[in-house]
Amino acid sequence: MAVVSAPIAQAITCGQVVSSLSACIGYLTSGGPVPGGCCGGVKNLLALSPTPADRKTACNCLKQAAKNIPRYNDQNAQSLPGKCGVNIPYKISTSTNCATIKF
Repeated sequence: MAVVSAPIAQAITCGQVVSSLSACIGYLTSGGPVPGGCCGGVKNLLALSPTPADRKTACNCLKQAAKNIPRYNDQNAQSLPGKCGVNIPYKISTSTNCATIKF
């Protein structure tokens, strides 16, 4: 008798979040034009976080990663989704409380 099971869904990791937005570092620190690969990374981040749990993880990972970026500019981060034409259901900011957001 063969046992068939559904594939196990993989949760998003902080490594995936950081990797997705690595092309955005210049914009997050200095502003200016958004690099082409950056918007692709933002869209990839959204695709990698389809569930509320994934979005909460991504939110927390973004906050942690921001603390490790020298000269990180919170206003640039908050404007990034709009500049890329993407709607992320939370504000990308070090002040966002990921635990209270309704995903």
